[in-house]
Amino acid sequence: MQKNLFCMDMTLYLRRVLLLFIVAACLMVLFALRNVFFPEIYFEMNTSSETSKERAFVPFAFTSNGHQDKGLQHKCGLPTGCVKGTFAFRIRSGAANAIPATMCFNGQMILSRELRNTKEGLNIAVINARTGELIRTGTFNMWHGEVESLVTFLKAVEKDTLVLIATYDDGATKITDEARGLIAELGSTSINKLAFRDNWVFAGGKGMSGKSPFEQHIANNKSNNKYDKWPELLEMTGCIPQKMD
Repeated sequence: MQKNLFCMDMTLYLRRVLLLFIVAACLMVLFALRNVFFPEIYFEMNTSSETSKERAFVPFAFTSNGHQDKGLQHKCGLPTGCVKGTFAFRIRSGAANAIPATMCFNGQMILSRELRNTKEGLNIAVINARTGELIRTGTFNMWHGEVESLVTFLKAVEKDTLVLIATYDDGATKITDEARGLIAELGSTSINKLAFRDNWVFAGGKGMSGKSPFEQHIANNKSNNKYDKWPELLEMTGCIPQKMD
């Protein structure tokens, strides 16, 4: 009798365990199907910027070009390697007010959320053009008007340095003509038309003659914005020549 009761209890226990496994497997399948067929969710950041109190709609598995990273092997994820005497780079603007700007240079992340050196406004990295070493980074909120500190930062940029810039959320509302002029001296042409919530990425240098070939700009236009009140993010990759002489 006791043996029969033991067998019945064991059978019931095994059935419950099996049921739990089946439920867990079903949940995993449903979660996988959700990511395939419904890959988008809302992100809402809690920041101090007045422009960041609105909700932005951005992809769940988000990368700079809207696709999954395919595991590229070259520095900064470039599809091909840079030749000797050049530095690989990748600059991404922010996505709406939800995903901050990022920068990779010569195979190293130099600006990202994880490094805690990116925020709304203009995100800038200054790099030694001879060695590729990061000198400093700075972030300047153009909605709140951190223009004086931006001008001071730009005036301190020395000759033979590279300057990388990316916007996040809004990089232009209170920028001044003086700040625009200092950035134009680095080789930018789009800085003169940068406006509220435009996205912009740039790489230039102190003492550069002429226009930099490394610049992208997209205007904030509600009729064709990707994220309602923000345009799609920009990504720029390339190989910057190393300063040799």
